[in-house]
Amino acid sequence: MITKRPSTLSAAFVRTIRQPGRYGDGRGGHGLSLLVKPMKNGRMSKTWSQRTRINGKVTSLGLGSYPTVTLAQARRRALANRRAIEAGQHPRALNSPTFAEAAEKVILHRSEQWRQGSRTPQIWASSLKKYADSLSDIPVDKITTGQVLATLAPHWHTKPETARKVRRRIASVMKWSIGAGYRMDNPADERVTAALGRNRRAVEHLKALHHSQVAGALATIRTTTAWTGTVCCFEFLTLTATRSGEARLSTWEEIDLHQKVWTIPATRTKTGRPHRVPLSAAALRVLDYAHRLSDGTGLIFPSPRGKALSDATMSKLCKENQIGCVPHGMRSSFRDWCGETGVAREVAERALGHVIANKAEAAYARTDLLERRRPVMEAWGQYLCGQDTQ
Repeated sequence: MITKRPSTLSAAFVRTIRQPGRYGDGRGGHGLSLLVKPMKNGRMSKTWSQRTRINGKVTSLGLGSYPTVTLAQARRRALANRRAIEAGQHPRALNSPTFAEAAEKVILHRSEQWRQGSRTPQIWASSLKKYADSLSDIPVDKITTGQVLATLAPHWHTKPETARKVRRRIASVMKWSIGAGYRMDNPADERVTAALGRNRRAVEHLKALHHSQVAGALATIRTTTAWTGTVCCFEFLTLTATRSGEARLSTWEEIDLHQKVWTIPATRTKTGRPHRVPLSAAALRVLDYAHRLSDGTGLIFPSPRGKALSDATMSKLCKENQIGCVPHGMRSSFRDWCGETGVAREVAERALGHVIANKAEAAYARTDLLERRRPVMEAWGQYLCGQDTQ
């Protein structure tokens, strides 16, 4: 028997209806409807939803299930949603998280995309805590462009690079809020940059040594009382021109001593692609010495506690020994040496694990130039450690 559809829902109809289908609440129901469908146990499932327009886009909002949510309660929720839309709010903003809660979700979600061992999650969290703390307890749907301006203004010209990064991170949290349905606009978009004005402060590059000073720096590091693993790791990243995280988290499984190649997995490279590094005699000597540190963890350069060395530990090594650079600066020293000794640009860039920026050129560059890089890395090792590394 086919049940006659009522013009509006009633409590009795909702309670007794057992015929599958969707039943609307009529013109005054603000898009409220009841979906009835059978379940595997033979019973009927009855759920409330509201079909409405938000920013011109047709959207369906869930309002709960019957009998937990009665007809009267469903109607009240539908009306509250409609009023929120008329006031320029997204209905879900009625229970929106605070900025701090939303930021935590964004960082957690993005952590899956960032490289293994990357300090980016901590950097995001600490920068938002330090420079956007005034927004922390405000629900994301209540944050205004004026509040974002007030948050960034004190640092916009005194710490321009930091302020720009914080602005982009706030904007990312707001984009997540829009996608999650908590608000309809981004109060930290480019309007903020326009309002605060441009600054022309020069970019500060990471501290690096002239390549002629690197050998002396390594000699100084070798005479310290620092943990052997830290010293070896610093020398290894210098000889291989790799990033700190790539060296600190390196494992013996990545080393092919027969082919004299270290393959850094895609999860640990900045480009998201595997990077093969030809190992010079000097680099192999460091690895041979590092074998003494093997503790079963698989790490080539474990900390005294058997964990991965931290980025701060490597930076501290440079600072305490007055090296005058940061670990990442050794890559710059290597690149300058390549430029002054006639190493082809494409070979030098491949050695650093860089991706070719020109899309047309990149489309034809299918090789990593491993064999062309071998003599370059060997010459770099001899330049730093002398001819006795063979």
